[in-house]
Amino acid sequence: MPFSAFLDYLQLEKKYSSHTITAYSADLNAFKKFIYDSFGQEDLLSVNYSQVRSWIVQLSEAGINNRSINRKLSSLKAYYRFLLKIGDIEYSPLAKHKALKTAKKIQIPFSQDEVVNVLEDMDDSTFEGLRDKFIVELFYSTGIRRAELINIKIEDLDLSSCNLKVLGKRNKERYIPLVGSVTRTAKKYLNLREAQDMPYADGYLFLTPKGDKVYESFVYRIINNYFSRVSGKLKKSPHILRHSFATHLLNQGANLNAVKELLGHSSLAATQVYTHNNISELSKIHKNAHPRNNKD
Repeated sequence: MPFSAFLDYLQLEKKYSSHTITAYSADLNAFKKFIYDSFGQEDLLSVNYSQVRSWIVQLSEAGINNRSINRKLSSLKAYYRFLLKIGDIEYSPLAKHKALKTAKKIQIPFSQDEVVNVLEDMDDSTFEGLRDKFIVELFYSTGIRRAELINIKIEDLDLSSCNLKVLGKRNKERYIPLVGSVTRTAKKYLNLREAQDMPYADGYLFLTPKGDKVYESFVYRIINNYFSRVSGKLKKSPHILRHSFATHLLNQGANLNAVKELLGHSSLAATQVYTHNNISELSKIHKNAHPRNNKD
């Protein structure tokens, strides 16, 4: 059975991004190839859990970690849920499957000093330097995702009202307030951008030196390059800046629900992953300030 109907369902009804749909398609085609190579079977409607387990074993023996295997199985579960929904099968082969255990991923945010040091060290006298500074400031002051930043258009930036419209996951729009330093950088960037002799790139806010829309690896390199100068942390990525934004807000007493809305999370559970640093900070304050701390 072709996967086109399922992929259309993800795009049109579930509003998944093209990146997510590509990942689902790759996972399903890999599973289909495994079933044919291992069992000579082309029909995925009659797959059983024993065959799925064989695929898990093969992936594990190939050195793929449990987190990645779980993601692939999530694609497979979604596909079989879709087949149940449209009545092509009566029972999913993954109905009783439990996700593989994974080590808890700890994201270590940049410190406030590291962010300040990067911004103070950036040369904003050129178009590229100013663009990079604007990108760093926008990540840190809004907590947006990399894909969201890449797709910002000039029309999404309302400097008179100091807010930014962002198109998040599943095409959900949200508005994020902009602090004064960001609006000042934005105005400077837009003026310098207008003076550049380069294509318009369909109105996208951030451009490469050739005038094309920036892309994921391009933005990653910007963050990684600048933060490698000031931070010895293992991970230096746009997501760590997003993590830093949330952590620093919570450390300053921001309401968890407010941070959830700013990040574009659909539930508080996703936002609570950022609270461990806030709890750590509160514990430090408690230890230093509580009158009973130094009592025997």
